[in-house]
Amino acid sequence: MDHPPQSSSSTSTGDGTLTLTLIPGLPDDIAALILISLPYSHRSRLRLTARAWYVFLSYASVAPLRRLLRLPPRHILCLFPSDPSVVRPFLFDPAAAAWAPLRPLPCNPYLYGLSNFATIAIGHHLYVLGGSHFDARSYPLGLPLPSAAVHRLDLSASLAPWTRLPDMLSPRGSFACAPIAGANAIIVAGGGSRHAMFPSSGTRMSSVEIFDVDSGEWAPSNGLPRYRSGCVGFFRGRRRRHLIKGCGAEEGEEEFWVMGGYGDYRPVAGVVPANVYYKDVLVLGLRSGKWREAGDMWEDGERQKLGLVVVMDGVDGEQMDVFMLDRNAIFRYDFALNRWLKESSLRRKLPSEDSCGFVAMNGELCVLTKAIPLIDPSEPGKVFRKRITLEIQAYDPQRKKWRFFTTNPPFHHPLDFKTAVSCSIQL
Repeated sequence: MDHPPQSSSSTSTGDGTLTLTLIPGLPDDIAALILISLPYSHRSRLRLTARAWYVFLSYASVAPLRRLLRLPPRHILCLFPSDPSVVRPFLFDPAAAAWAPLRPLPCNPYLYGLSNFATIAIGHHLYVLGGSHFDARSYPLGLPLPSAAVHRLDLSASLAPWTRLPDMLSPRGSFACAPIAGANAIIVAGGGSRHAMFPSSGTRMSSVEIFDVDSGEWAPSNGLPRYRSGCVGFFRGRRRRHLIKGCGAEEGEEEFWVMGGYGDYRPVAGVVPANVYYKDVLVLGLRSGKWREAGDMWEDGERQKLGLVVVMDGVDGEQMDVFMLDRNAIFRYDFALNRWLKESSLRRKLPSEDSCGFVAMNGELCVLTKAIPLIDPSEPGKVFRKRITLEIQAYDPQRKKWRFFTTNPPFHHPLDFKTAVSCSIQL
């Protein structure tokens, strides 16, 4: 655990007491404005500069001051390249193009190959829930099992370890998960045991649970109307009565929306199982505890399955927006029509066989892809770019503009967005 430095700039007052100065020669209000603008990835090192900086650059000091000064929120990308107990996750600050490593999850000698887990952020806490992994003690070997484990990391403390929280009531991976705004709670729905190594097998479930962060307890809720795995979910607060194809929602109802996913299998050529993907939306009223169906989001033949979905929260009470990346186009979800409307097209098209990441940060929709290494035609065996290069296409829905930048992650582990997990956290 780090400790405050013993030296610091100070000034003497008339009564003989010492007051700490943030930056000598500058008023403290100006110095504070400079320090709270520093990237998060640099704060842990700069805190050791002086005793006053160690106290001031803590999350408890910086976060309230940024809100008081109405500075724009700063989101940071949290990237899990692989099993977080083997390959440590990283934070990326796009404003400073800086990376910072996080501690790996506690390692269990019998469990390995964790994938299809969920990551969400509540305040300065990062959560890793569930997933699918292998257990060396199970029989038969090589059969993936769902995980019920929940871990939390406090990002306000630079060297804080992961904390193991109470397990979910039902182990699950590939499930819908979202924080419940204003309630300090997490809701999970559906899921199963599917693993990234076996994309055509695994169990499915319909159970729903809610975790109370304050009490540390899981409680069951009304389950999904049918089995559903591989789905996405988000919380939506309602301020007025809203109609969707004749299905009215209660006024002021807070809702948990579940989109897409798959349920049953259908045989291909009588042998190979193929997923039956859902194209409908299910909505749970958190006060009424009842599910309602909002209908299909697209017509037959329009697309096979739901793409990558992210939620962009509104600013100053504005309505949230939901976006989807489907192949090389970004769509915006229209709650009134229950349809995906095209928003824009990627400036750099993705090869059909490539995977990508999709995350919302700082008012932009970021598409993450790996760059192709540069090879000299005269020396086909020589690769100039040995480090992984991450390309990011950022789209601003407000200004309808694109920008493009690259970064080099500080790890050499192969990055496959089919198995990598990412989320954004506001710090």
